[in-house]
Amino acid sequence: MEDTLTRIAAPEKVMQKIKRIAFEIAEDNYDEPEIVIAGICKETEGYAFATLLFNELIQISKSHIILTHIELDKHNPGDSEVALNLTEEEIDQRVIILADDVSNTGRTILYAMKPLLSYAPKKVRCAVLVERKHKLFPISPDYVGLSLSTTIHEHIKVVLSANEKLGIYLM
Repeated sequence: MEDTLTRIAAPEKVMQKIKRIAFEIAEDNYDEPEIVIAGICKETEGYAFATLLFNELIQISKSHIILTHIELDKHNPGDSEVALNLTEEEIDQRVIILADDVSNTGRTILYAMKPLLSYAPKKVRCAVLVERKHKLFPISPDYVGLSLSTTIHEHIKVVLSANEKLGIYLM
């Protein structure tokens, strides 16, 4: 499988994209006392992206930045339980930024957003490192690092948790 990977973004470019997204979030929310970054699935590259975004935001924003995660089955989100690592008090009247590595059909982000609707967040936005154009659901990320038009048979692999292979790959 490694032989079929084509790197489309080197580590420097990936980090530049993450920094740019962090500045966009900080600018859009400059007057907010708190911003919650909620990575989708803790043991995935989506949460690794959220962590890198968090690290950039704490350096540039005057807001208090909170890092958390939302758990669901990314392969079958409609049939899985969605677990929030947040209390109602941590959601109500807060800006929530859902963070994931790749947005493809929009299904994962849609289901990750669903439990937030039981509360009263001030606003919910979505940040992704890579957006693909194969939407099945009306989800359009607010903050995008790289937008790619690929065939339905091609796949995107994001590596953020292994420094020596950090990058965005086309498979």
